Formats: sequence, C-alpha cells, structure tokens
Amino acid sequence: MAGTDELAGPDRLSITSALIDGTTVVIVKGEVDHHTTAPLRQALTPPDGLTRPRTVADLSGVTFMDSSGINALIAAHQAHGDQGWLRLAGIQPSVQRVLQLVGVDTLIACYPTLDNALEA
Repeated sequence: MAGTDELAGPDRLSITSALIDGTTVVIVKGEVDHHTTAPLRQALTPPDGLTRPRTVADLSGVTFMDSSGINALIAAHQAHGDQGWLRLAGIQPSVQRVLQLVGVDTLIACYPTLDNALEA
C-alpha cells in the first residue's frame, strides 16, 4: 500500500488509510463506539471536490460496533454521492450481524475480503 497515514484516536481504535489504484482503503481495527466514531467518520468521508470518490473500509479488525458506528457508515455512504461508492470488506461475524439487523448490508455493498471489494 502506498500513502499510508494513521489517524489519531482512542487506544481502542486504530485507523490506517492508503490509496490503491485510485481507491482509498481504510483499515479499521478495534472497537467502534461513541468514543471512537469521530476518527472513523473522518477517515471514511471523501475530501471535498472529488467527483467519483471510491472507498473500501476493511473492517476485518473490528471486534465491536454500536449504533454510532452504523451512523458513521451511513453518513460516509451518503457523502460518496451518486457518482462514488463506499464498500465494506472483511466484516467479523458479530459486526456483520449488527449490520444485517439494521439493514446496512443492503445499503452498502459488503465483501468477504479487501481484494474482493477492490476487484468488484
């Protein structure tokens, strides 16, 4: 990965981003809750001026997500607009269950691996 940078956040959450072939890849590890949502929202929101933003959130390292994390994902999805997209990859079963219960998996495309999400 090229262009990696770490976003500061509480000790319970690590967020790293990189640009791969024009797609922003955000690797998230730890717990996503109301204490850690702000850096996640920042990392998943495309910069102003991008006409076709593409982002993959690799959630394989996320062990817990509450409703504030769900809200961050929905806000990021909306921020990508009609021309861009947000995809989720590598979701742990416990987090996948939460996404399914609230229907986020029908709003945002989910893939088993980062490679699958990048190739889709």
